[in-house]
Amino acid sequence: MSILADIRSTFSRRDNALNQLLVINVLVFVALNLLRAVFYLATGNSFGHMLVLEWLAVPSAPLTFLVRPWTLLTYSFTQFSFFHILFNLLNLYWFGTLVREYLGDRRLISLYVLGAVAGAACYLACYNLLPAMRHQSAMLYGASASVTAIIVAAATLLPDYTFNLIFIGPVRIKYIAAVVVVVSIAGISGDNTGGQLAHLGGALLGFVYIRQLQRGRDLGRPIIAMGEWVNALLHGRPRLRVSHRSAQAAPNGKRGPLAQPAQEEIDRILEKISRSGYESLSKEEKQKLFKASQQ
Repeated sequence: MSILADIRSTFSRRDNALNQLLVINVLVFVALNLLRAVFYLATGNSFGHMLVLEWLAVPSAPLTFLVRPWTLLTYSFTQFSFFHILFNLLNLYWFGTLVREYLGDRRLISLYVLGAVAGAACYLACYNLLPAMRHQSAMLYGASASVTAIIVAAATLLPDYTFNLIFIGPVRIKYIAAVVVVVSIAGISGDNTGGQLAHLGGALLGFVYIRQLQRGRDLGRPIIAMGEWVNALLHGRPRLRVSHRSAQAAPNGKRGPLAQPAQEEIDRILEKISRSGYESLSKEEKQKLFKASQQ
């Protein structure tokens, strides 16, 4: 019962997107493996489990995909093996924490969803347009495209941020992202061609998303708007829009998604760092400091 209470608490809290993504992936993984065990005990095989998986994964055949459009999102929560979900969720946690800290929960969700869509689009395009794959049949599942989008987005946003890797030591995340992309390219000729193509689609999305955000265009606005609509529908609360005008607005009167904070705020944050260190900053103060560094 305490586990159920923890799960309910995870989804009842606002600004808890990272934990919610992790929990959804784990719950779907557990449900699919319980289903596989039930089918095996009842029939001696896991054929029924594979049928369920097919209805969650993206098929390479375009006509089949057209009658299963929900797979564009459901596949990104469907992991098949323990190590598959382990590595995906570890990377989601490490890099998702950075994205969430600097860009917030809603943009983390946007990246996850858009990464899934971009990965599936790349996979479908290659399997139906490239001669080497046109007559092959495959299924795409797993969070790897979404996670790769978040890895590359974090590396584009904070290229010199350092992770301490076991047996290696401190490594800048731009090099980690580069290795992920290179490994995906090298793996195209292996036994997971569709998955590697989806990784590359997610990687491209992560890079473009941050570059566009830095130019003042948030590609995730439709995802955020849809999330607000679903939340209002489920909870019966009207959406509230809060806007304000800043004295430091841009010359055209608009502030982009990464608009720069006032110099007085930055001076106050720097003074706080000199007194108490970087770790004493709140999430909002870290975001303001990052935005100022983009000038």
